[in-house]
Amino acid sequence: MTTQTQNTNPLPEAQRGPAERLLDLVLGGSAHLWHNRPGLDVNGTWYAAAHATPAQKASGRPVKPGLFVPAAVKLYRQLLDIYKLNAELMAHFASYALTQTDWRDLKVATCALMLVQGHAGQPVRDDHGQVAFHDDDWRAIGEAMVLHYERKSTRMLAPKAVLRVAELLEQPEIARLNREAGFGDPASRKAPLGRWKRVACKWLAAREANLPMLQGLVKAGYKETLKKLARKAGYKPAAQGFFEVLGWKQKQSAQGHRTVGLSGLTLVKRERFDGLSEAEICEWIESERLSYKEVVGRLPKDVGLTPAIMAVLLPSLSDRDLRLMTPTLEELGLLAEPSVRARWEKAVQTATDQRALNIAKNVRSEVLRQKLEEASDNAARNAVAEATAETDVRVMFLIDKSGSMEGAIENSKEALARILAGFPMEKLHIAAFDTMGTVLKPKAANRTAVQHMLAGLKASGGTTHAAALQALHRDGVRVPEGAKLVVIVVGDEAGEAGDQLARAFRDFGYSVAAMALLVSVAGARGNTVRTCAGQLKVPFSEVNVDQFADPYQVPRVLKALLDAPAAQGVTTTVQSGWVERVMRTPLLKVA
Repeated sequence: MTTQTQNTNPLPEAQRGPAERLLDLVLGGSAHLWHNRPGLDVNGTWYAAAHATPAQKASGRPVKPGLFVPAAVKLYRQLLDIYKLNAELMAHFASYALTQTDWRDLKVATCALMLVQGHAGQPVRDDHGQVAFHDDDWRAIGEAMVLHYERKSTRMLAPKAVLRVAELLEQPEIARLNREAGFGDPASRKAPLGRWKRVACKWLAAREANLPMLQGLVKAGYKETLKKLARKAGYKPAAQGFFEVLGWKQKQSAQGHRTVGLSGLTLVKRERFDGLSEAEICEWIESERLSYKEVVGRLPKDVGLTPAIMAVLLPSLSDRDLRLMTPTLEELGLLAEPSVRARWEKAVQTATDQRALNIAKNVRSEVLRQKLEEASDNAARNAVAEATAETDVRVMFLIDKSGSMEGAIENSKEALARILAGFPMEKLHIAAFDTMGTVLKPKAANRTAVQHMLAGLKASGGTTHAAALQALHRDGVRVPEGAKLVVIVVGDEAGEAGDQLARAFRDFGYSVAAMALLVSVAGARGNTVRTCAGQLKVPFSEVNVDQFADPYQVPRVLKALLDAPAAQGVTTTVQSGWVERVMRTPLLKVA
């Protein structure tokens, strides 16, 4: 076996610029900060307590549902480091994160940083003390993130997210980081919140001025969240209708300064459905247009959630809700109803994450299980389509199956099964290699076909990456003029010298726009792919295959990896196309 077994790390920390750090943040972490179930803290990593292994239970520390502080501090520190190196990049990334992604916890963290960071439009004076100009006001981007509204969109901050921005900034370790960065009074005991209180009051005022919007949030289950927001921001409503919609009884404060909502309140209360028949409950739901979240806690125990009640609630459920509730719909027999089945199948087509793979484990029907796997494939397809919408991208996957992959090849297979079904078959070229290359072709563009294609791969032999290129070229693979070629290698990159692989790309006529490595290591690691990218002067990215166990991470990683740069670089430092896309994102502005 040809070896380059030194464990070579990426660029040294001191040489990693803001673009490299930002790409690493996106490729290397799922940014999950809040969890709704008990967990375990195992050396700073969160694991669900219910599914933890004996080893994790032995070494882990129990944590309650809510914010997982170690992950929050790590993510915020990464964002802060990027901001310190390039505040403008962070401003564009915050705008990108809100408007172009569904990464809810990442939006909260970037918003928190933008609201509190130091560029706040301060006057800059000349040598004579006169105001020469004003500094950039990046805090206004944080405000715009909170106030951004897009009807029926997930790409804005929900009420919980607005509240979580403050909860994140109040964490002692994050407050310390902000003080050390100069974002707050170092002597103050209070956590720096920047403009959060001001913008939270604006957000609440906009909902109070539009009572149907406020009522809609209450129906969606946000009543207690809105109360917490109002308390934390010190919001003073313009009229008592705000308290009435929230069913929030008021009393005079100790200082006696309250003037609104102290008398004459007609509180809107949620009544339970005790004593009502199933038909009466359904009639009430239809007349009041109640949502699923508003109903489930009010159902009598002797009635429960019946097929009829669930059918009436279906219009209030999003496509994401329908996918998550597949086991419930199956148990109630509703998926046998043509209209419900049609709506559910439409929801499968619009998947943006791969949670359906986990849901599939909880259904009895093999047909439904296959459909949920299809939802996972669709999430990958949608991500690929979005990333390649602006240009013709061809992708080569080179899969290392040499002897050094013994013990790691199975992880590679699982990651590839989650990824490959997302690509149009005519633009995807796959080859496995040891010292000889073998072209692989799935029988169909789905997870089952990819698993079947990979099933026979066994780790053995030496390592020559160029053998995969030779096999593809011999098979007639050519890249059309004008198309961009992204090469993704799966393995430990322990093989021939990187300059040899670069020469092979040139010899076979493959002009590479970007390279990536899906790191799957059983033992030592080499540097063939990274060195090759440097020789070709193209962007290089890497992500560990373990990341793909996270159902949200596959679409994110695909978008970042497939954004080839607009033009090939001519220096040794080449910015990825994804970072270019971030920088092209218009900065958010307060309306």
